[in-house]
Order: sequence, then C-alpha cells, then structure tokens
Amino acid sequence: MKTLVFDTGPIITLTMNNLLWLLEPLKKMGKANFYITDLVKKELVDNPLTKTKRFKFEALQVLNYIESGILEVIGNDEIKNQAERLLSAANGCFKAFGHDMSLVHAAEMSAIALYMQKNADAFVVDEKTTRLLIENPRKLHHILRHNLHTKVELNSNSMKDFHKMTKNVRMIRSVELVTVAYEKGLLDKYLPHMADSRKELLESVLWGVKLNGSAVTKKEIEQILRMEA
Repeated sequence: MKTLVFDTGPIITLTMNNLLWLLEPLKKMGKANFYITDLVKKELVDNPLTKTKRFKFEALQVLNYIESGILEVIGNDEIKNQAERLLSAANGCFKAFGHDMSLVHAAEMSAIALYMQKNADAFVVDEKTTRLLIENPRKLHHILRHNLHTKVELNSNSMKDFHKMTKNVRMIRSVELVTVAYEKGLLDKYLPHMADSRKELLESVLWGVKLNGSAVTKKEIEQILRMEA
C-alpha cells in the first residue's frame, strides 16, 4: 500500500492540464492512499468557492475527488503543531532587508507534517523553493542572493532545525506522476496519428505540467524523453 501526501501545487497543475482524472486509476493501480490536509483543501476548494469567482470550476473538480474518496482530507492537532514548528524553522532560515524571509506557507508545511505522521512514501510538491529548502538550502541561498541583488543572511540554527525535521522527506512532482501515467498507458487515448506519436504525447504533457506550475527544467524534460524513448 503506497501513501502519497499532496501539496496544493500538484493538484492545481493536474487540474489546469485536465489531468486530475489520472488520480483515480493511479490510486487503484498502486492500491494507494492519497491524502491532503485541511489547509491544502482550504487553498484548493474553500477559498476559491467563497472568496473569488476565479478557479471556482477547478475547485469543484477537486471537491468531487474529495467527496468520492480519491483524495482524503486529514487535519488534527498533531499536524497543526508540527506544521507550526516547520513553518517557524523554514521562514527563519534566511533574512533580507532586515527581516526574516517568508519562503513557505502553512499549507505546504501542514502537508509535510501529515507526511511525517503517516510515514508516507512520498510528498508530492511542485514548489521549487520548498524542494530546495529541503534538498539543497545552500543552492537556494545562492539563488536568493542572485535574484534579490542584496545580502541574504543565513540562520544556521533555523536551517539545522528544519533539516533535522525534513531530512527523510522523499519528494516527487506532478511531472513524475504524469510520467508514470504515461508508462502505464493511461494517456494512450491521446496518442496522435503522426510520426513519433509517443514522443509527441509525452513531450506535450511534460511541457503542459511545466507551464502550469511544476518545477521541472527543459533539461530534465529532455532527459525524461531520452529515458522513455
């Protein structure tokens, strides 16, 4: 039984590419559990339905997958408390212009907390900043200095605290999910009648998720295409 915990971003990416339907066959094939937190649900569903006209239809699509049990929503005090610790450490790692930099949000930290609680197999996250903060904070430090054109201070204590909590977090992106779906033939109904049809299909879906939020580079897309050729 596989357990995946989703951040907001990958669900949005799949929805914007009309690929949210992939969750059901992937869940069945892998006999998997797909979880989101109540804060992630708030970003995906509650806010769009109550605060804005934009993305209401996308929110209804996600809500349908929640109500059908494909995505299970979990929230409890343990997750809330752990998320607060993660958020405090993460947003204390860097300082610029005399202030701590708020690099991550409560919803994604709640998802990591749920990942820990469930001892999940993967945290599905597309956000580049979150991934770098977990995998390569020194590279993130370099990027921040370059992009902001100012001195960015590093708080070693906060970084050590965050790393200690997240060092065992295994992450995948929506790009990996759609690649698995491609490998399992779930996207074959979109195969075009043209030369190199499988490559065209895979390339189109990879660029689709990239342009709708998945942190994947052109080089990585090219590498996936070579591997799947």
